[in-house]
Amino acid sequence: MTSDETRDGVSLTNLDQPLFDGSNATKRDLVDYLDAVHDRIIPALRARPLSVIRVRPGQPPFMQKNLPKYTPSWVKTAQVWAEASHREISYALCDDRQTLLWFGNQRAVEYHPALIRDTHFTHLILDLDPPEGESFPLVVQAARLVRQALDDSGLSGAVKTSGAKGVHIFIPVVPGIPMEDLAAATRALAARAERVDPELATTAFIREDRAGKVFLDSTRAGGATVVAAYSPRIRPGTPVSFPVSWDDLDRIVPADFTIHTAPGLLGDSDPWADRMPEPQELPADLIEEGHTIPVARVQAMHEGKRRAKARRES
Repeated sequence: MTSDETRDGVSLTNLDQPLFDGSNATKRDLVDYLDAVHDRIIPALRARPLSVIRVRPGQPPFMQKNLPKYTPSWVKTAQVWAEASHREISYALCDDRQTLLWFGNQRAVEYHPALIRDTHFTHLILDLDPPEGESFPLVVQAARLVRQALDDSGLSGAVKTSGAKGVHIFIPVVPGIPMEDLAAATRALAARAERVDPELATTAFIREDRAGKVFLDSTRAGGATVVAAYSPRIRPGTPVSFPVSWDDLDRIVPADFTIHTAPGLLGDSDPWADRMPEPQELPADLIEEGHTIPVARVQAMHEGKRRAKARRES
């Protein structure tokens, strides 16, 4: 077996190189995995501006948003104005197997699509992060709080492992919801879940205020990205973000799902698509409540400045 080959017109090189330290995988393993799940991961990426995290030999991982000049002409692109850097960024649209294989050959391990498709926001998302240590059982308990808050709000969602230590909960929404309302509803949903058991979960954005609780991150709205279902992660063992049924959350740990195990667990199925509810209207009272809750990042910035001033004065 040679270290180079061609698939779907894409030249694949140095396939037998280690992927990254601790990956327990080669570049070939990455490409083979992406190819095996291409018909499942591409629907999660299609028509969404894509950021990827690449890892080159001997270098730290880095996020790539703007496509390099050597990108093949057949890679579809989307031009997006970046307010922070005051420039237009050329994002890839990973709409087909050929583009996915090209990214794999570029050693793009992680796939972080935008939450917008065709100018519409498609999902409300909560990202559940555990406290320090091996605390996935706490994340599972916190996910149950979110599911109760969803039920109480007349909504439903799908859950997947993040591929790291937490879980992501996706609630599909109907097209046309303004970003400000979507962000408000996300804050309100997190607050409602926190109220179910404030000893377990918190919406505190400042880490030192979380007191060993699971963080219900409601900031993944607007221009944020979230790692796609089935995307590998640059973590020991190369785990992947994997769909899980609500009933099975107690029976799994994130390390169960890696680029080596996931294809066999999937077979020909696509549990992310199968378990995703139909797009839903957001309740007016959820949006209204959310608009009364301060934006977490802004509140944290002001609080950080206040605490820094207090420390200086003391």
